[in-house]
Amino acid sequence: MSKTIVITDLDGTLLDDAYSFEAARPALDLLREKKVPVVVCSSKTRSEIELYREKIGLRGPFIVENGGAVFIPEGYFDFAAEEEAADGYQTVVLGKRYSDIRSAFLKIIRDTGIAAKGFGDMSVEEVAVLAGVSLQEALLAKQREFDEPFVFVEKEAGIQRFLKAITDEGFKWTRGAFYHILGDNDKGRAARLLKGYYEKEHGRVRVIALGDSLNDLPLLEEADFPVLVRKKDGSYENGFDVPGLIRAEGIGPEGWREAILALRAKL
Repeated sequence: MSKTIVITDLDGTLLDDAYSFEAARPALDLLREKKVPVVVCSSKTRSEIELYREKIGLRGPFIVENGGAVFIPEGYFDFAAEEEAADGYQTVVLGKRYSDIRSAFLKIIRDTGIAAKGFGDMSVEEVAVLAGVSLQEALLAKQREFDEPFVFVEKEAGIQRFLKAITDEGFKWTRGAFYHILGDNDKGRAARLLKGYYEKEHGRVRVIALGDSLNDLPLLEEADFPVLVRKKDGSYENGFDVPGLIRAEGIGPEGWREAILALRAKL
């Protein structure tokens, strides 16, 4: 008998543009009834995800900052994980440290002369306005460990040159609500690692993965049932050539709910 787990993005997927998950609640209730784990896999920081896990009522592992690390609550699996425990978690670090990412980011700005601004360059108030969140959540969003979100101050000119410079420096970039510079990690690699833990515990595991943006592509490529939800404007992210891709009709958490309920036979 196989075990099903759900791995989901937050912003624009399980959360709408007002950061509400209410539209997805019937599907979340079904997953809770079926004892299907819901794993958050987001570009958000550990502190941000902990806040939303509490709001949604999730207790399992989660993946932070575009796959920068996997946090597993101590005692969640019956077997003893090899990772050292701290702060109530066993943590698997896959990304580069924030200090290294910031150094590379600032070097690229100097070398290219292209004006870009990361969360590390912004005040809490600036992040709150840019992301459309409260000051409390903006403070949590600035507690980066493995990834730097950034925006371009200039218009389109120079963006591709800046992105190429990121890869030339040995880093990666991706895009969700913002551009991100990160190490050799992504959501798919983190999901694959965590799936291995579930398989060790339960045997065969099937993954339902849901996302809406470019940074979710590696995650959906790892899924047995990949789901792409519509963006706020009703469009789908381009470039998702994923076998078996399910394009949910609804926007954000509405599409999330529709897809999970349609897949209830797989739970």
